[in-house]
Amino acid sequence: MDKPEQPFADGLPNLSEAHFKVPTSDRAHATASFTHAPRFLILYGSLRERSFSRFLAYEAARLLEAMGGEVRIYDAHGLPLPDDATADHPKVQELRSLSIWSEGQVWVSPERHGNLTGVMKSQIDWLPLSEGSVRPTQGRTLAVMQVSGGSQSFNAVNALRVLGRWMRMITIPNQSSVPTAYKEFDEAGRMKPGPLYERVVDVCEELMKFTLLTRECADYLVDRYSERKEREPKRLEAAAADIGFVKR
Repeated sequence: MDKPEQPFADGLPNLSEAHFKVPTSDRAHATASFTHAPRFLILYGSLRERSFSRFLAYEAARLLEAMGGEVRIYDAHGLPLPDDATADHPKVQELRSLSIWSEGQVWVSPERHGNLTGVMKSQIDWLPLSEGSVRPTQGRTLAVMQVSGGSQSFNAVNALRVLGRWMRMITIPNQSSVPTAYKEFDEAGRMKPGPLYERVVDVCEELMKFTLLTRECADYLVDRYSERKEREPKRLEAAAADIGFVKR
């Protein structure tokens, strides 16, 4: 049987060569190594006094610190609902600053009505894809976890994965779902030993590894052809004209 003729030699007439960059292994390697500890931000999705998502967030923080990381945990008390305040609200600014500071994140949500909580979603909704030239989430690693009051479920972690992809984060393959969470934590809020705790250790270990692999080349990993074109001054001016903005 004759080999079919390949249709790939007719060029790329729609491609802007000025913005096209061939990915290479050399470009994927960092030019300089970071000297500071890996930085992690942890968000959790409950404001309850006895919050199992907070307990799980604390366990992740302890593990990441034991692995050499620097950890910050955001307290969502006082954070307004999205669009119910302006972005200069102190709690919004605190959240965005921590996200920019971080190189990896952990999102921990309870499952409520088969999905993540409004507290969790509000925190993520306050994080923009970009703020000028600053990108609070893009290129950062992400681990997702959930706690449930009933049987095993993965609804919340699946929803968090969708959000992480939308926020252009590097979401690691492993995840943790803790069923009947009230049985898995003692009175002091510490997680009991067992397979569920071991999975949390696995997730934190994997997050640390992915962060070490990617943090120094994160800017390169999220450098996109379409966005390079969008940054062209002529294209920005055309976009401004389309929305009725006239520079004076």
